Amino acid sequence: MTAGPDEGLLAAARAALPGMVALRRTLHRHPETGAHLPRTQQAVLEALDGLGLEVVPGAHSSSVTARLDGARPGPSVLLRADMDALPLHEETGLAFASAVPGAMHACGHDLHTAMLVGAARLLAAHRRHLAGRVVLMFQPAEESGGGARHMIDEGVLETAEGGRVTAAFALHVTTRFPSGTLHLRPGPTFAASDGLHVTVRGRGGHASAPHRALDPVPVACAIVQALQTLVTRTVDVFDPAVVTVASIHAGTAPNVIPETAEIHGTFRTLTPATRHLVRDGITRIAHHVAAAHGARADVTLTEGYPPVVNDPARTAALHDAAATLLGPRRVHHLAEPIMGAEDFSYVLQQVPGAMAFLGACPPGTAPEHAPDIHCDRVVFDEDAMATGAAVHACAALHAATLPGRDTGGRDT
Repeated sequence: MTAGPDEGLLAAARAALPGMVALRRTLHRHPETGAHLPRTQQAVLEALDGLGLEVVPGAHSSSVTARLDGARPGPSVLLRADMDALPLHEETGLAFASAVPGAMHACGHDLHTAMLVGAARLLAAHRRHLAGRVVLMFQPAEESGGGARHMIDEGVLETAEGGRVTAAFALHVTTRFPSGTLHLRPGPTFAASDGLHVTVRGRGGHASAPHRALDPVPVACAIVQALQTLVTRTVDVFDPAVVTVASIHAGTAPNVIPETAEIHGTFRTLTPATRHLVRDGITRIAHHVAAAHGARADVTLTEGYPPVVNDPARTAALHDAAATLLGPRRVHHLAEPIMGAEDFSYVLQQVPGAMAFLGACPPGTAPEHAPDIHCDRVVFDEDAMATGAAVHACAALHAATLPGRDTGGRDT
């Protein structure tokens, strides 16, 4: 790897940081959820204006696709940022805290968006070093709705002359790691996340005479307990699963035995085999535990995002490029997957690439004590955005040196 493309990249990213901070705070102050993000989309379009990019707003959502051609022929690489917020009331007390009741950028997507805009500025300034094309994917509806899949359907992976992007990269901020550090691993990095909904059907009656009814509440409790045993006694600890029942609803009054009890939750897995095992196990346990009590269970399992599986060759290339840019002490191997879910998985099912974690823990706070993403009190270190923008740009500038497609370890 030559030093030319990287020369001055970090310094330029730090110089561009005030603009990224300003954009991030605007987005944070005015969060939007779901697929319809008109204010966010407009802010991105205005931020990209004048950079000489081919910019295409989404046809069916508030997405933005921007393409930048380099000075020489070469491969096409995709860089992605998600833009949507969470339906959560903010409790950080920041001066630029959300002004929208019930909406908050608690997952760092405002930082992701600002970093990718920063990377666009860096790449436009380094166009002479760029071989090939960069596709910038600004995506809505990551938290729900699978916005990545809709952008794929609209052609975000396609380029001019019938070509296709050959590598894809994304960053996700987290307070789990010190600010400005990069953490990545080959293979499964995020889990598949599927939904479970069980309706236990009993027979209602008076609370004073449970023997004349068929109470679904203890049946639901027995199912929940059995689901924990499903994980601890049938799932390989080296191919993990997480089954969480997050909501149980039954009854309307303390002296009424209800007809039904509802169980809602998720299950998360890393491989197709364990995903199928857990799906079958949930259905079997719910049906048979209910039957053992003389009740009936209706089971609905909703397929969610597939796992994020990093391509080994692309992961190694990103690691090496980032280590050269940042220094090896700031780039780390991620020891184990995160059991959260991410719809960048849809991109990686079709294009080899990698998602890495960018530490953004605030100074003076230990990562183990910092509120994490999806918490209403989470605060990120904005200085990390300079590192993120530079890593994005570095990945694109070195795309021409990437090895051929390697499907080892990918979900097929």
